[in-house]
Amino acid sequence: MKPVLAVWAVVLALTSNATPAAELPSEVLRALRVVGIPASDVSAVVRNVDADSALLEFNAREPRNPASVMKLVTTYAALSLLGPAYRWRTEVFADGVRRGEVLEGNLVLRGRGDPKLTYEALWLLLRAVQAHGVREIRGDVIVDRTFFAPVATAQIDDEAFRPYNVAPDALLVNFKSLRFTFLPQAESGSVRIAVEPELPNLQIVNTLRLAEGGCPEGRAFRELLQASFEPGPSPRALFTGRYPASCAEHDMNVALYAPQEYLAGMLRQLWSEIGGRWNGQLRDGLAPPGAEPLLVHESPPLAEVIRDINKFSNNVMARQLYLTLAGELRGPPAEGGQAYLAIRDWLAQRKIAAPELVMENGSGLSRSERISAASLAALLVDAWRSPVMPELVASLPIVAIDGTMRRRLRGDPVAGHGHVKTGLLNDARSIAGYVEARNGQRYVAVMIVNHAKAPQADGALDALLRWTYDQPAPARAPARATSRRPGASPHHP
Repeated sequence: MKPVLAVWAVVLALTSNATPAAELPSEVLRALRVVGIPASDVSAVVRNVDADSALLEFNAREPRNPASVMKLVTTYAALSLLGPAYRWRTEVFADGVRRGEVLEGNLVLRGRGDPKLTYEALWLLLRAVQAHGVREIRGDVIVDRTFFAPVATAQIDDEAFRPYNVAPDALLVNFKSLRFTFLPQAESGSVRIAVEPELPNLQIVNTLRLAEGGCPEGRAFRELLQASFEPGPSPRALFTGRYPASCAEHDMNVALYAPQEYLAGMLRQLWSEIGGRWNGQLRDGLAPPGAEPLLVHESPPLAEVIRDINKFSNNVMARQLYLTLAGELRGPPAEGGQAYLAIRDWLAQRKIAAPELVMENGSGLSRSERISAASLAALLVDAWRSPVMPELVASLPIVAIDGTMRRRLRGDPVAGHGHVKTGLLNDARSIAGYVEARNGQRYVAVMIVNHAKAPQADGALDALLRWTYDQPAPARAPARATSRRPGASPHHP
């Protein structure tokens, strides 16, 4: 063997069979020690997207609760199985006789799980109904939800009124949520509250007073406002605490109404606002075979919808997508178990072994969902090499720029150089995504922490992203004139 070829063969053997590091980087270990999380409760994998072996593997095959990074499994599967251009369809039928602009009968809405049928989208749908010649409904509005099997509401982390605990629904509208907007009134020291949609029977108790101090987020914000909510036929929202002037205009989303009351109230409000007349009831039912098709409302394409799911970790939308997979691939009524089987079949076709995988609802909002860091890394490498890679990567938060990563690692060299999904439950914290290192190489980085102090693990997770970004340039094999097959491209496909 010629000397140059011999050296090249040795380097190739070393780089292709390199043993991955079996210990966490020292900076990650230090960050874990600061908050009292043992390394035994952590899993991590770092892998070059062009390599067949990992750079780092630590507890890589241990099943963990991944929190919201489970959305990567759901969204990548959906892109592959449904296609980036897939759209949800909400159908409208007239069940009765039309006389001029009057429908002597029922209007039927049949949902297929659109996760982005927002307040504005419903307004457009109802405008379209009127454009098709119906302004007065002299019957009921019938809602056909049978594309999804009924799903019980599951409360996570004792947050009964948070929108992320809303159950899936084949005709989900506006996440069944109210948006309270707080508007400070400096001259009076008070706070005005606006609500959308402004549904009937809602009572708002507002004794908020402006105060000094910083503007907290999440639960701390609600506690400062002493926010409490009382469901029922006449729901009440109470805000009786202090409102920091530094919050300026601020929103809070609350799921306060029962599903049927919420949709009925919104339909009455919007239909009346656009000049329609309807005095009937809203009830569940089926579109009769002889009903007249009026129109079909289409959602934005899947590639756009998953940006909301991944960048902002929208649990309700992820659960809608998960059941959509079941409905489209296994037939309605869609059930979570059928979605899980469809994803398992797809993983087998992709040759991704994930024997430890457990999926309950596809969003990560679960105490039972499990996956290993190694399986997540394998999934991300496979996604990088797939035709839908651009859509998946574009849906992930950009480090220090947007989504759930917008406030992390600002001013750090890794800022702007990673697309990383985050996950958070009371006892789980995780990251998974892609990092473009300073050496020009791109890596998959995955880290999962399952521990009572997991919400304090951001420093350790960020340390892994920095370590990945700081990887040195890989060893290069000596060039040789005959190393390329005739016609082969020197670039990665």
